[in-house]
Amino acid sequence: MTLLGRLLRDRRAGDAHLAWNLPNLQGPDQLTLTSRDFDDGGPLPLEQCAKHVGGADRSPQLAWTTLPPGTAQLLVVVEDVDVPLGKPAVHCVALADPSAGPLETGALAAKEPGPGVRVLRSTIGRGYHGPAPVKGHGPHHYVFQLFALSAPVPDSPSPERARPRTLLPVITGPVLARGRLTGVFER
Repeated sequence: MTLLGRLLRDRRAGDAHLAWNLPNLQGPDQLTLTSRDFDDGGPLPLEQCAKHVGGADRSPQLAWTTLPPGTAQLLVVVEDVDVPLGKPAVHCVALADPSAGPLETGALAAKEPGPGVRVLRSTIGRGYHGPAPVKGHGPHHYVFQLFALSAPVPDSPSPERARPRTLLPVITGPVLARGRLTGVFER
């Protein structure tokens, strides 16, 4: 266990500030979000982790149950609730066309996103950034959240330029359904 990890052991952001808990992103929890890469509450494979910890920084495959009629756009948000900061670290924000179907492994990449995917800015940069928690800090929970929006996120101001903590609270399209899936990684 490293000294820094030990010193920060009891400091965690918690889930109070997750996108999931924003008033404008409330909606029925009717979607079941799954991945063939990991089970809910299970460990994330090394391939989905950051390159500097031995991973490939590839977003996991994500699939969901039937979307409700009227779904205009999907919002995908990935957050680390155990980061030793005041709020969860946003590892990815993306918009997806509901007709694109499940997101295949690597579909949230900044340089080559999957079909129908628009990758936005996260806390770390653009695209998916895999887990790389402080060594010895303990397990980190990465919450993959999917929101079925009734209206697309407006292009003005540019969602690609907005910081997640600025963009997420102003999404106004009512959420028709939502689902979440949690993966765990520890160094």
